[in-house]
Amino acid sequence: MTLPQTHLTVKPEWIDHNGHMNVAFYVLAFDQATDQVYETWGLGLDYPDREKCSIFTIGMNVDYHNEAFQDDPLCVKTQLVDMDCKRIHYVHSMYHATGKQLLARNECLCMNIDLATRRSAPFPPSVVALLNPVIARHRELAPLGNLGRILQIRRKSTAAH
Repeated sequence: MTLPQTHLTVKPEWIDHNGHMNVAFYVLAFDQATDQVYETWGLGLDYPDREKCSIFTIGMNVDYHNEAFQDDPLCVKTQLVDMDCKRIHYVHSMYHATGKQLLARNECLCMNIDLATRRSAPFPPSVVALLNPVIARHRELAPLGNLGRILQIRRKSTAAH
């Protein structure tokens, strides 16, 4: 099974003083992948008008594995890892499109919001009908590790033996 893919190229304005892609533009690239995959999941730009709902991101982790440089071709693969009646949990994995090297990973937890009340609400049946087959296919894939983690500095125990 092939995961949804978004193809991008590192733009000159995405490069920082270190000569590589700036952290903010990794998030921008992941956001562009989100926009593209949401269209196929029934959560695209027409969703607010069609269902009077929207999707709000309520949590995000970004891990940087390797550098990206100007004009590098990127491929972002998106996996839906979990969902319930109001939330979706998905992961974007960014690869160098020719070298296939993992560059970064973006884990997102998002909630469906009723725009009239600005409160969480169950997904409408039209979205559930699109998401259920996606989650069924994506759950067949090997699970990604290190999801839902908390950022911290782990320290070795200094207790005397």
